[in-house]
Amino acid sequence: MKPDIESRDDVETLVDTFYEKVKRNLTLGYIFTDVAKVDWPHHLPRMYSFWSSILLGEQSYQGNPMIKHIELSRITPLTEAEFSEWLRLFHETLDELFEGENAAEARTRAENIARLMLFKIQSAR
Repeated sequence: MKPDIESRDDVETLVDTFYEKVKRNLTLGYIFTDVAKVDWPHHLPRMYSFWSSILLGEQSYQGNPMIKHIELSRITPLTEAEFSEWLRLFHETLDELFEGENAAEARTRAENIARLMLFKIQSAR
């Protein structure tokens, strides 16, 4: 049996493992490295806070990820294909590392986030 996501350390493991996959992914990697030119030492702690706030009630995240993604979509296509791949990698990472109530919540939240972001990006066109 795998552990559930119960601490910020668990969130960091999830986020770090997930983004290592994203960086190597043929569909997504270039968007992060070449287009968005993500500053990983800055971005990863923000993602730790984002997911810790959602899953652990930490209240440490401040920001509007929707605006960032809409702006990015004006530079490079962010379509159902990209969001489906993002979700596939997220689910794969969750399944490898965790199970339980918070892991299930992470899965549901990721699906909702992907669906909402895609809708907002399509609406902004």
